[in-house]
Amino acid sequence: MSSQHTADAHVGEPAPVTGAAGDSAVDLSKGAEKANHRWWVLAVIALAQLMVVLDATVVNIALPSAQQDLGFSNGNRQWIVTAYSLAFGSLLLLGGRLADLVGRKIVFLVGVVGFAGASALAGAAQNFEVLVSGRALQGLFGALLAPAALSLLNTTFTDAKERAKAFGIYGAVAGAGGGVGLLLGGVLTEHLNWRWTLYVNLFFAVFAFTGGLLLLRKTVPVRGAKLDIPGTLLVTTGLFGLVYGFANAETHGWASPMTWGFLVAGAVLLAAFSYWQVRTRHPLLPMRVLLDRNRGASFTVLAISGAGMFGVFLFLTYYLRLSLNYNPVHTGLAIVPMIGALMVSAQLATNSLLPKLGPRPIVPLGMLMAGAGMAWLTVLDLNSTYAANVLPPLIVIGLGLGLVIPTAMSQATAEIGEEDAGVASAAVNAMQQVGGSIGTALLNTLAASAASSYLASHGTSKAAQAQSQLHSYSTAYWWSAGLFAIGAVITLVMYRKGRPEPVEGGVQAVHM
Repeated sequence: MSSQHTADAHVGEPAPVTGAAGDSAVDLSKGAEKANHRWWVLAVIALAQLMVVLDATVVNIALPSAQQDLGFSNGNRQWIVTAYSLAFGSLLLLGGRLADLVGRKIVFLVGVVGFAGASALAGAAQNFEVLVSGRALQGLFGALLAPAALSLLNTTFTDAKERAKAFGIYGAVAGAGGGVGLLLGGVLTEHLNWRWTLYVNLFFAVFAFTGGLLLLRKTVPVRGAKLDIPGTLLVTTGLFGLVYGFANAETHGWASPMTWGFLVAGAVLLAAFSYWQVRTRHPLLPMRVLLDRNRGASFTVLAISGAGMFGVFLFLTYYLRLSLNYNPVHTGLAIVPMIGALMVSAQLATNSLLPKLGPRPIVPLGMLMAGAGMAWLTVLDLNSTYAANVLPPLIVIGLGLGLVIPTAMSQATAEIGEEDAGVASAAVNAMQQVGGSIGTALLNTLAASAASSYLASHGTSKAAQAQSQLHSYSTAYWWSAGLFAIGAVITLVMYRKGRPEPVEGGVQAVHM
């Protein structure tokens, strides 16, 4: 690793205190203080990440109430979700590079304040246009906040054991955030109103900003580096094209130029971005970030798991609300056991399994478990009960995702130089976001097609309509299971054998 990485490894903690030999007791107490300080930094970073992740789903349950209040059409309803994901997904790499060039603390704090302001604007919206604008601004500031948070975590925790614990907690928050959003959205919508699904971010932001201001150290920008303007334009418009194209698939269909046209344009722009990155002196996303074998496998894992997870958060929500007639709060509570299983599994994976086994056996196993849980969900029908039929597969899925997400996040940012920590962290979030967009569009389209085919064969009676919905959910679960199975095979091939071991500077090497 570079000397720069070693020198700056402890970003986010107080400067080390040195003294004479007779001051050893003081040094020990200072060491304990620094260790405690790092865990407070983790709390701030995790809180900020939770705010960003849960906002992808927290408004979902509130959408019908917002639609009734503001009077916008069904066709416009998807833009409340899509505006956030478009801005967030397309600007992530720019946000990550700005964190490297300007300083992670500054970008983190700007992101928190901007996200809170955008949430207040959207919550106070009196018409559809202001609500969509507020959601887009949330995505923009989230694109600053998320990579800065993860890169601060990566450079703060360099000791192998502490890093494992920190990434276990952070990965659990990232994986569980969607479920927390559904629960929180249900509670706030039922007991207050839909606007509080946006106002709640102000409370998160106050604690995140105060903690960040007091606890995070100001980082030194990378010397001599410049922002890659052509690369920024290419990747921003390319990611926008991909996310927008997949978002249009649900409403326009795959044959529409609004779908395939944007997908093709996005792919061409991203190909041009890749070509440019290997030729410019100051690349936005250096190829060294992507070409490491374990890191490439981890990016693939995060994209696939992001796509597959929507089989739970989206279609299980539909099933509980529409087929079993759960209210919003009960729907959110039903997801909680999966979150608990994910958190337990995340700590086991990063603290015990990863240091001993390495990622190669852990991630494929987690993928297979998540896929098995998805396949298990396909047996649900109108007579299923929560305890006997819904809860067991949810726990299996949670345990599987807990093995996958924190391990992949840790390996995606391991051995990264200080100068690339922000953009590597942005790539992690970008892969999740693009994966989620693909998953939403693909699974929604497949489910809708399955429901239409069922009605064409069985008529349009009330019973047939109920069964068609079950058939559509089952189709989505099977495809999600297939995604996880493919992910298991890919990661088994891509990840290197061996376990990571600490080396100088606290970064990791692979023990063969």
